[in-house]
Amino acid sequence: MKMTQAKSLLFNRRLKNIFLVVAVFLAGYFVSSLLQGPRKAGTLQSPAGQELEHPSGQTAAKAPKVWTCSMHPQIRQPKPGKCPICFMDLILIAAEDGGVGERQITFSQEAVKLMEIQTSPVERKFVEAEIRMVGKVDYDETRVKNITAWVPGRIDRLYVDFTGITVNKGDHMVELYSPELISAQAELLQALKAVGSIEDSTSELMKRTTLATLEAARDKLRLLGLAPAQIDKIESSGGPVTHITIYSPIGGIVIHKNATEGMYVNTGTPIYTLADLSRLWVKLDAYESDLPWIRYGQEVEFSTEAYPGQVFKGKISFHDPVLNAKTRTVKVRVNVDNPDGRLKPEMFVRGVLRVRLGGLEGGAVMDPELAGKWICPMHPSVVKDRQGVCDICGMDLVATESLFTIASEPNKPPLVIPATVPLITGKRAVVYVQIPDANKPTFEGREVVLGPRAGDYYLVREGLTEGEIVVTNGNFKIDSSLQIQAKPSMMNPQGDGEVSGHHHGRNQEPRTPQHQDSKGEEQTFCPVMSGAINKDYYTIYKGKKVYFCCPGCEAEFLKSPEKYLSKLPQFNN
Repeated sequence: MKMTQAKSLLFNRRLKNIFLVVAVFLAGYFVSSLLQGPRKAGTLQSPAGQELEHPSGQTAAKAPKVWTCSMHPQIRQPKPGKCPICFMDLILIAAEDGGVGERQITFSQEAVKLMEIQTSPVERKFVEAEIRMVGKVDYDETRVKNITAWVPGRIDRLYVDFTGITVNKGDHMVELYSPELISAQAELLQALKAVGSIEDSTSELMKRTTLATLEAARDKLRLLGLAPAQIDKIESSGGPVTHITIYSPIGGIVIHKNATEGMYVNTGTPIYTLADLSRLWVKLDAYESDLPWIRYGQEVEFSTEAYPGQVFKGKISFHDPVLNAKTRTVKVRVNVDNPDGRLKPEMFVRGVLRVRLGGLEGGAVMDPELAGKWICPMHPSVVKDRQGVCDICGMDLVATESLFTIASEPNKPPLVIPATVPLITGKRAVVYVQIPDANKPTFEGREVVLGPRAGDYYLVREGLTEGEIVVTNGNFKIDSSLQIQAKPSMMNPQGDGEVSGHHHGRNQEPRTPQHQDSKGEEQTFCPVMSGAINKDYYTIYKGKKVYFCCPGCEAEFLKSPEKYLSKLPQFNN
């Protein structure tokens, strides 16, 4: 008993001592506060009694915090909560810099490194456009000839009896029997006999008539295809020739054989088709976007599957005045010399046209090398250094300047940007420009007007100036960040916050029951947001299914179902 009382006494003494120490500490703190006076908010007291500003800068006004929805970035609230559209939890976003414009966005240095943003200056320089085209080798149409029957008759012999044979000009091709030709020869022999019977006493009128008849008979045989030597042979022999021999008018390859021995033919019936392959055409398909770069007289390089690694060259002599509506291309014709016969018609070729940026006048534009030369209007491939006549049609040559415009060379290099800079939507082109002298990396979206593409560069018509810094890599990431903040971007030029593909019926007119279904039976719209329903989200109310567009609308409906029943056709029967 005594031991217990002693322990209780010891505990009470210790408890009194603790209370005494606490009371002394509180009294000292209170007296110290009275002596020092009240402190200003946001300051610290130095050992010498001087006031120091708080290192966190609490004296300055705090930047406002903003909460937004990750699905609907146009929603911005000053405090946390739920999205009024989809009822997702709002998330805190960093406070924006007050000096950033509507089309601008700022990142930290760390963010720029993570986004792998790369930039380059807008510059002026000459660039080379490389136009790639595909096509085929074809015959030179001016060097394709037909051998036809000039008189009706029977083919008794074909000297060239299969296609692909090479013939020279003047080679015999066909031996033809023609009764009409024999009659014409008889007329010649009779006229010749009449001339021989003229005497000195014959009147001058009769002499002139007889001689005229002889010349007419000779001309008739010439028109029927007989050569002068053949006519002389008939006159010297005094008898008709039963067969006529047809000779080749040009040298080349027999590409078609249309007759056989023993076949009867009429006047104009084609027997052979010959082509001179020493010069060919290469017909290339050029897209309409490449037409500003194509000029008459430009040199084109092309290669074939048959001779890999070997480059052939030719010059543009013509391009079709009409665009192919199906392929959206224009045929460009290149004249190519083929002295060794390596190129064959119908060969597949790949052509490359390299041109430094020049005038983009379009239309009939020629290469500057053709200036001061003479050209045939009917055959543009015939170009000479001095005035004369066309070797093909005999027309007088004209100055090249009268048919074509000389392509102008620019006085200064054009304004260009790398091809990876613009984000092109089809109607607009957006580039991101780095704002100079900003505290943090700041980028601004800007619409520009582009010219044609030249290799790895685009020509810039409007919107940029030389020396500005544009984003070459990471521009899609910058654009995505602007979309999240509901600012103007590539796909959203107005910045109204509409995010493609996720509307939940926003900005749609509320649908009344009579608009929802003509029978008033089936629910097709969400009663909360008036958007299209998703049948994965529904609840059963009073024994009937009610569909919603998202889980948030379902939760909102259950808070007060009665106010939405007027919009539901299943409850208005």
